[in-house]
Amino acid sequence: GVGKIKTYELRTKNKADLDKQLDELKTELAALRVAKVTGGAASKLAKIHTFRKNIARTLTVVNQKRKAELRKLYSTKNYKKYVPIDLRAKKTRAIRRALSVEDATRV
Repeated sequence: GVGKIKTYELRTKNKADLDKQLDELKTELAALRVAKVTGGAASKLAKIHTFRKNIARTLTVVNQKRKAELRKLYSTKNYKKYVPIDLRAKKTRAIRRALSVEDATRV
Protein backbone atom coordinates (compact mmCIF):
# COMPACT_ATOMS: atom_id res chain seq x y z
CA GLY A 1 0.00 0.00 0.00
CA VAL A 2 0.93 3.63 -0.40
CA GLY A 3 1.61 5.66 2.73
CA LYS A 4 1.73 9.41 2.97
CA ILE A 5 3.37 10.99 -0.05
CA LYS A 6 6.16 13.42 0.82
CA THR A 7 5.75 16.85 -0.74
CA TYR A 8 9.49 17.35 -1.25
CA GLU A 9 9.51 14.17 -3.35
CA LEU A 10 6.66 15.52 -5.50
CA ARG A 11 8.53 18.76 -6.16
CA THR A 12 11.39 16.92 -7.87
CA LYS A 13 9.05 15.27 -10.40
CA ASN A 14 8.10 16.75 -13.76
CA LYS A 15 4.60 17.57 -15.01
CA ALA A 16 4.06 14.24 -16.80
CA ASP A 17 5.06 12.20 -13.73
CA LEU A 18 2.79 14.26 -11.49
CA ASP A 19 -0.16 13.83 -13.87
CA LYS A 20 0.48 10.09 -14.02
CA GLN A 21 0.65 9.87 -10.24
CA LEU A 22 -2.56 11.88 -9.91
CA ASP A 23 -4.34 9.44 -12.22
CA GLU A 24 -3.09 6.47 -10.19
CA LEU A 25 -4.19 8.05 -6.91
CA LYS A 26 -7.65 8.86 -8.26
CA THR A 27 -8.07 5.34 -9.65
CA GLU A 28 -7.08 3.86 -6.29
CA LEU A 29 -9.46 6.22 -4.46
CA ALA A 30 -12.30 5.12 -6.74
CA ALA A 31 -11.48 1.48 -5.93
CA LEU A 32 -11.49 2.27 -2.20
CA ARG A 33 -14.87 3.98 -2.50
CA VAL A 34 -16.25 0.88 -4.22
CA ALA A 35 -14.87 -1.20 -1.34
CA LYS A 36 -16.64 1.13 1.08
CA VAL A 37 -19.99 0.55 -0.62
CA THR A 38 -19.49 -3.22 -0.89
CA GLY A 39 -18.55 -3.42 2.79
CA GLY A 40 -14.77 -3.70 2.46
CA ALA A 41 -12.19 -4.18 5.20
CA ALA A 42 -11.71 -1.44 7.79
CA SER A 43 -8.09 -1.08 6.67
CA LYS A 44 -9.34 -0.01 3.25
CA LEU A 45 -11.74 2.53 4.70
CA ALA A 46 -8.91 4.09 6.72
CA LYS A 47 -6.90 4.53 3.51
CA ILE A 48 -9.50 6.82 1.90
CA HIS A 49 -8.34 9.74 4.05
CA THR A 50 -4.68 9.19 3.10
CA PHE A 51 -5.46 9.03 -0.60
CA ARG A 52 -7.58 12.18 -0.53
CA LYS A 53 -4.78 14.06 1.20
CA ASN A 54 -2.19 12.65 -1.22
CA ILE A 55 -4.29 13.87 -4.16
CA ALA A 56 -4.54 17.29 -2.53
CA ARG A 57 -0.76 17.41 -2.01
CA THR A 58 -0.11 16.45 -5.62
CA LEU A 59 -2.56 19.04 -6.95
CA THR A 60 -1.02 21.71 -4.74
CA VAL A 61 2.45 21.01 -6.15
CA VAL A 62 1.07 20.94 -9.73
CA ASN A 63 -0.65 24.30 -9.24
CA GLN A 64 2.38 25.87 -7.55
CA LYS A 65 4.64 24.74 -10.40
CA ARG A 66 2.20 26.10 -13.00
CA LYS A 67 2.02 29.44 -11.21
CA ALA A 68 5.81 29.63 -10.87
CA GLU A 69 6.22 29.03 -14.62
CA LEU A 70 3.66 31.73 -15.41
CA ARG A 71 5.41 34.14 -13.05
CA LYS A 72 8.68 33.44 -14.85
CA LEU A 73 6.98 34.05 -18.21
CA TYR A 74 5.43 37.34 -17.10
CA SER A 75 8.64 38.56 -15.48
CA THR A 76 10.19 39.01 -18.95
CA LYS A 77 10.22 42.49 -20.43
CA ASN A 78 7.37 41.80 -22.91
CA TYR A 79 4.84 41.95 -20.06
CA LYS A 80 6.11 44.82 -17.94
CA LYS A 81 2.88 46.86 -18.03
CA TYR A 82 0.11 44.41 -17.15
CA VAL A 83 0.54 41.15 -15.26
CA PRO A 84 -2.52 39.00 -14.47
CA ILE A 85 -3.97 39.99 -11.09
CA ASP A 86 -3.35 36.60 -9.46
CA LEU A 87 0.35 36.83 -10.39
CA ARG A 88 0.89 40.32 -8.97
CA ALA A 89 2.51 41.00 -5.62
CA LYS A 90 -0.10 40.60 -2.89
CA LYS A 91 1.36 42.84 -0.15
CA THR A 92 -1.45 44.88 1.42
CA ARG A 93 -4.14 47.03 -0.15
CA ALA A 94 -2.61 50.21 1.30
CA ILE A 95 0.86 49.37 -0.04
CA ARG A 96 -0.54 48.54 -3.49
CA ARG A 97 -2.32 51.91 -3.63
CA ALA A 98 0.61 53.96 -2.32
CA LEU A 99 2.77 55.91 -4.75
CA SER A 100 5.41 53.78 -6.39
CA VAL A 101 9.02 54.61 -5.48
CA GLU A 102 9.41 56.02 -8.98
CA ASP A 103 6.42 58.37 -8.58
CA ALA A 104 7.37 59.38 -5.03
CA THR A 105 10.81 60.61 -6.16
CA ARG A 106 9.14 62.85 -8.78
CA VAL A 107 7.15 64.80 -6.20
